Amino acid sequence: MIEIQANNYKITVVKDIYKAINKFFKSKQKTFSKLFIIVDENSLKYCYPQLVEKIALFKNAEIIEIESGEASKNIEVCTQIWSALSEYGADRKSMIINLGGGVIVDMGGFIASTFKRGIEFVNIPTTLLAQVDASVGGKVGVDLNNIKNEIGLFNNPSAVFVNSDFIKTLPQRQLLSGFSEIIKHALIADKTYFNQLKSLVIKNADWDSIIEKSIRIKNEIVINDPEEKNNRKALNFGHTIAHAIETYSLEQHNTKTLLHGECVAVGMICEAYISNKTGKLSDDELGEITNFILSVFENISIKNMAVERLLEVMKHDKKNDKGDIYFTLLSSIGKYEINKTAKPDLIKEALKYYSEQLVLSK
Repeated sequence: MIEIQANNYKITVVKDIYKAINKFFKSKQKTFSKLFIIVDENSLKYCYPQLVEKIALFKNAEIIEIESGEASKNIEVCTQIWSALSEYGADRKSMIINLGGGVIVDMGGFIASTFKRGIEFVNIPTTLLAQVDASVGGKVGVDLNNIKNEIGLFNNPSAVFVNSDFIKTLPQRQLLSGFSEIIKHALIADKTYFNQLKSLVIKNADWDSIIEKSIRIKNEIVINDPEEKNNRKALNFGHTIAHAIETYSLEQHNTKTLLHGECVAVGMICEAYISNKTGKLSDDELGEITNFILSVFENISIKNMAVERLLEVMKHDKKNDKGDIYFTLLSSIGKYEINKTAKPDLIKEALKYYSEQLVLSK
């Protein structure tokens, strides 16, 4: 069992997750009145049965199910869950368990943080993306008009329990979506780690050590800047463009919606290009980043996306100041620079670079 100390809570990375959760709730049993578990159809089918079989306390919990996917991460669904909590008699001493991926963790934390001015919540992330990113750091929120995390706040869970066995149930596409955030952690913090990832065989990966490494990278940054006033912005590398692409994808109801990590993969290549054109990232390292990411994410096309709409969405990014679009960029692999700006023409150029490299990689 590995325990990582975060800001006022622990992240437990453990094979015997049942023993760890039982121990935690034994210590908490007299402090909460009622238990609620928020799930989607996937975590209800693949993860909840394993937990309820070995954690007796969960048998008496009320289950609240939502549809999986980013389209559910909005105020309307929050209202439905708040109403359900009220109908089930939740009070200020109730506790919510968020059992699922990034949407469940982000939105469940937001629901708990705002219901009756805040009740306790615990994260049990079941996707790779949620385990290395969404469940850690105390950011909770929902989308507004398809703009990512437009409404939210900072509030820490009481605990996070991570078990890599859950990700064995994931489709390959969902697994790779989480791997994108792992690549990001390496690019901003550790070149040696990035080189290790480049030689990784996904199907044979030692996920326990990878998950632990990525959590430690993120946690160290968050501990020193919990409310993103300074260096926590490092974790946004790739995300200014990624969030715009994800929003655009959500708006196109007649096409397959891109996953968060897929958009981050595109965003990292584009923002590495901007890093090269405006800063210190070398041509060789730009090529290294581009080639590796395209070898993992082989066919994410953005050629039909309206560039002007992408720029419009980027103007809503929370890092922005006085109308300028701000980025976290790389000075080299493993080193980042925050609060960097880029003009619209360069952003368009970066999007074009991605599309051209995607064609060349085939």
